[in-house]
Amino acid sequence: MSLISRLLPVANITLDLDVTSKKRVFEHVGLLFENALGIGRGQVFDALFARERLGSTGLGHGIAIPHGRIKGLRDAAGAFVRTGAPIAFEAPDGNPVNLIFVLLVPEKATDLHLQILSELAQIFSDKEMRAQLAALPDAAAVQQIISEWEPHAPGQRRAAV
Repeated sequence: MSLISRLLPVANITLDLDVTSKKRVFEHVGLLFENALGIGRGQVFDALFARERLGSTGLGHGIAIPHGRIKGLRDAAGAFVRTGAPIAFEAPDGNPVNLIFVLLVPEKATDLHLQILSELAQIFSDKEMRAQLAALPDAAAVQQIISEWEPHAPGQRRAAV
């Protein structure tokens, strides 16, 4: 079981969200986390944009992993958003993004934060996984494929980007 599956309930997965900007994605996940965890939507929005000001969390290949530290949050929390149409995210390859994993971590995040980001990067570096996430029909299927994903063993290579 992946680290990600522990922090991504089906309720935190939104598919084919009709938005035109990362601002709208951040507003959507702010509301999602407010309803699910009682975190103020403004706090989520501000934390995500504070991180974006340091540099885009767009990775390329249509992927972004915006993340932020939240005061008072006990455990890491995640949300997956697939947009209906790709949106600008200032990714290094210049391409728009439509697969977005939002990660919130406690203000005093530990090495677990870095482990989660590393696992997300591994998941999204898998071309086949990206294709499946782009095509799956419902949130339960997305949650299942992420839950079943396992990090590769040292010395073993996964499909390259």
